[in-house]
Amino acid sequence: MTEPTITDETALIERMTRPSRLVEEAVAALEGDILILGVGGKMGPTLAELLVRAGATNRSRRVLGVARFSDPAVADHLSGIGVEPVKADLLDDESLANLPEAPHVLYLAGFKFGATGNPSTTWAMNSLLPAKVVERYRQSQVIYVSSGNVYAYCDVDGTGAAEDGRLEPVGEYAQSRLGGERLAEYAALKHGTRLYISRLFYATELRYGILHDIAWKVWQDVPIDLSMGHVNQIWQGDANAYLARSFPLCESPPAVYNMTGTQTLSVRDLAIGFGRLLERQPTFVGEERPTALLGNTTALVEKLGPPETAIDEVVD
Repeated sequence: MTEPTITDETALIERMTRPSRLVEEAVAALEGDILILGVGGKMGPTLAELLVRAGATNRSRRVLGVARFSDPAVADHLSGIGVEPVKADLLDDESLANLPEAPHVLYLAGFKFGATGNPSTTWAMNSLLPAKVVERYRQSQVIYVSSGNVYAYCDVDGTGAAEDGRLEPVGEYAQSRLGGERLAEYAALKHGTRLYISRLFYATELRYGILHDIAWKVWQDVPIDLSMGHVNQIWQGDANAYLARSFPLCESPPAVYNMTGTQTLSVRDLAIGFGRLLERQPTFVGEERPTALLGNTTALVEKLGPPETAIDEVVD
């Protein structure tokens, strides 16, 4: 049966938070509460709702979401879907120490947008805080969502960077992400914490992401820069599903896996496809380079299987 077209945010969120059988089985196997640090970001609310819909609040368990909640509507939304909001500033040591205990921790907090204008906060959030979180939850399973930006650029005709690939982060955001991984790893090794570092590349949905940006530029007749001419993409619903199933990947010493789509996608081809669907003629500037920031997901696919949502479906 063909899925109906997504025409509003309600339908979008329902699709992204609908648990598969594998997600329900993974959540059912967890004992105790799940704590999401940085729940107010782009992935947090839908990941929290996916966990609740998958049964994470059954058997007196809780899903707790931690954020500053500068917008109270986010906390109200989370309460409405069965998540307990916890207001805290993670960079405040006392606030971090007073957070609820939980055997399963998802660390999503990070600082990217605006990072170039606020480097000290970028490094504090992305490098200092991960180690503090591991110290605080040293007895828990911790999933730390990092970034594929830590890698060097790869040949676009190759298979992308594997987990043991060359690390060459470009810019302070990417450098701070690698710093966070190293310090989190140090804390995990010190305490024997079961840690999984997920290097996420380019999660996308219908409100934001590279596919959204390309489609909008085609629609608005804005030239599309081809200097980063090849990308990976993963539907955010699939990224959430991976994270919900990933607590068994938490290990000591820490495990590292790339999380992204399995295809190397041409920005030019994506724009042409959008142009066909939107009845617009895309325009381009620049030329494709022989290298790009790309990830190899073979290791994660061997553990958890491929993403369920095809990129062609997301484009449509």
